[in-house]
Amino acid sequence: MTFLTRWDPFREFDRLQRQMDRLFRDSYGNRGEESLATVSFAPPVDIYEDEYSYTLKLEVPGIEEKDIDVRLENNTLTVSGERKYEKEEKEENFRRLERRYGSFTRSFTVPNTVDAENVAADYDKGVLKIHLLKKAEAKPKQIKVNLGKQIEGQGPSKAA
Repeated sequence: MTFLTRWDPFREFDRLQRQMDRLFRDSYGNRGEESLATVSFAPPVDIYEDEYSYTLKLEVPGIEEKDIDVRLENNTLTVSGERKYEKEEKEENFRRLERRYGSFTRSFTVPNTVDAENVAADYDKGVLKIHLLKKAEAKPKQIKVNLGKQIEGQGPSKAA
């Protein structure tokens, strides 16, 4: 005998939420909101490519320029930094902490076409922008097409 059961997709989400809550509770115990906020985090990044360069934009608001490190070694771009937790005692009615604090590291494999000598990083309004220029041989080249002319030395082949 078979039974039909109504499928409720939200029941699955509720079960997943309970499992995630249990995972965080077991991992961090009752150390409070501060401990959850000081775990490592990964800032979001946008990556753009055009014919001349790659550009990465990382959102790192609240991090000072001196706390950001950008390195390019062996075709790996590594960006690391730290957002320090500053507890203010005057906030007596503090109820929730959602911003993440602590250290982060993001690594990206860059293609061989990147010119390691032409890498620049700018930091403005909480956005770190990294420009990686492509090598000259990797840039597209416009090839002129000649109509009705043959390339010298490459005439039509003669059949025997």
